[in-house]
Amino acid sequence: MSESSAASEFSGPAPTQPTEPAAPAATAQQAESSGPPRRSLAARIANRSAGGVLRVFLILMALLWLTPTVGLLASSFRDPAEMTESGWWTVFTKPAQLTTEAYSDLLGKDAITDALLNSVWITVPSTLLVVVIGAMAGYAFAWMDFKGRDWWFVAVVSLLVVPIQIALIPLARLFGDIGVFGTIAGPILFHVGFGLPFAVFLLRNFFAEIPRELLEAARLDGAGEVRLFFTVVMPLAAPALASLAIFQFLWVWNDLLVALIFTNTESQPLTVALIRQTRAFSQNIETLAPGAFLSLAIPLAVFFAFQRQFVSGVMAGAVK
Repeated sequence: MSESSAASEFSGPAPTQPTEPAAPAATAQQAESSGPPRRSLAARIANRSAGGVLRVFLILMALLWLTPTVGLLASSFRDPAEMTESGWWTVFTKPAQLTTEAYSDLLGKDAITDALLNSVWITVPSTLLVVVIGAMAGYAFAWMDFKGRDWWFVAVVSLLVVPIQIALIPLARLFGDIGVFGTIAGPILFHVGFGLPFAVFLLRNFFAEIPRELLEAARLDGAGEVRLFFTVVMPLAAPALASLAIFQFLWVWNDLLVALIFTNTESQPLTVALIRQTRAFSQNIETLAPGAFLSLAIPLAVFFAFQRQFVSGVMAGAVK
């Protein structure tokens, strides 16, 4: 027997390296089944086509909604003679009929320019006063303790259901007694009084969502109620304040009933001036079209300027 045979006989089998156990086939199947189910080709095609159809439908609805505005804009730049002969859509095939004479004539009338300024003098103070006073009252109802706070808040909210028509005659007499009837101050006071209930209701609910820990931390740092309101609460409430300002601005700017009753020739806003300029539609269409679009363009510009804050204010509190 050779030395190599003896060595192999007494050395025993060679040690083997440990190997990891193979994963069973069921594990791979479970991994595949645990993921999201795979949709069939037909399901994916149906989903994409449904999204495309919905998108097309929304675009068509938006175009249909904007058609009157586009028609008013086109009519405001057309000659009155062209308006009586063809529709506004002819500007796309005959752009030579567009002119700015209607706007020049409109802004050249003192009654229209004065009414436009009156609209600004009425709308801006009415909006600012409602936002500032409503914010102060909303903060008080949300975070300040005083006797009868909840009952006072219920009383303010109940004023939301009061229609403005029942207050026209009493307030007309009151404004006449204090000497503001027929002035710009009359509609301002009216709009502020009827805009505050909604402002207090909206801002109080928004302020109540502010974490208490944030306010307590500011108080521990030595901030008083006034400083706390202007440096902490007001910056946080910017979306809600912008939403309220847009609502109030649109309501006051487009108002006709209150302005028609509480103003005179010198203090009338643009809405009343356009009504009084309308003697006959066929004769004053060159005034109506640019005047109506001018009255529409200004609040539209205000809305687009605060669009982000408006959307944030409307969606505030919708998602926890």
